[in-house]
Amino acid sequence: MLKKSSKIQSPKEVNAEQLSQNIAKRIDKKKGAEVIIFDLRNISPITDYFVIANGLSGIHNRTIAEYLMEDEKPDHVEGLETGNWILLDFIDVIVHIFSKETREFYGLERLWGDAPRVEFNND
Repeated sequence: MLKKSSKIQSPKEVNAEQLSQNIAKRIDKKKGAEVIIFDLRNISPITDYFVIANGLSGIHNRTIAEYLMEDEKPDHVEGLETGNWILLDFIDVIVHIFSKETREFYGLERLWGDAPRVEFNND
């Protein structure tokens, strides 16, 4: 399956790397924990970046997701009702917001461990 071409729906033009950085900063601003960006450009045809984070509870995870959706409209959303694992698909960037337990259980960091991590400045 090939990814769709990206359609950023904000008034400003942002590339996938900038979008992943902006998302990570916004998650950090809402007190999301253990924020990681994986660069998947040379590994996966599905997306360019994963942003992975966890919150303190389902309510916290939903708050983070809703905050992200205020700035960028995702193409697809999963898990918003339960909040244990919320997926926001921005085409070129896929965001995973987990509860700590769910993140440990599914271990996306282990599955995508070969992907380079991208540092973000959380100022």
